[in-house]
Amino acid sequence: MRTVVISGFVLLLGAGAIAQTNPPPIKGMASTVGLYVYPKNHQSNTQQLTDESQCYSNAKTQTGYDPNATTTAPAPKDDKKSGNNDVAHGAVRGAVISGATGGDPAAGARRGAMLGSIKAKRQQKQEQEQEQKQADAAKAAQQPLDNFKRSLSACLDARGYSVK
Repeated sequence: MRTVVISGFVLLLGAGAIAQTNPPPIKGMASTVGLYVYPKNHQSNTQQLTDESQCYSNAKTQTGYDPNATTTAPAPKDDKKSGNNDVAHGAVRGAVISGATGGDPAAGARRGAMLGSIKAKRQQKQEQEQEQKQADAAKAAQQPLDNFKRSLSACLDARGYSVK
């Protein structure tokens, strides 16, 4: 019985020693672009930081992209829907013009509302095209970052790190 207790105590001490040889993960330059880096060959924290810094510089050189460079944000979009306003304004204009020229104000309002509706549809189509252009631009802007991450990951992998 005594041998079992001592063996269990030795196993616990051995497990504690193993846990202490693997340092906790550190946050280096790779974490700024959303990558997680773990040493596979028991590299020290200092070595990992050095390797990450060198690989980060290599990735900037290879891709020509610097993720830390400041960029301007797109202008905020005005979400007001003016389709109903265009129809109403068109109806009012049509009624006023038709009434002022001696015509039927109701018929003028209908024609004006129809023209306002056409204007609203054109504007909506332009807004959709603009949104699509912005989405395409955002996708194009993501490509250099993806290339940078691949370059950084390859460099760190070659130096004995697991990168996710």
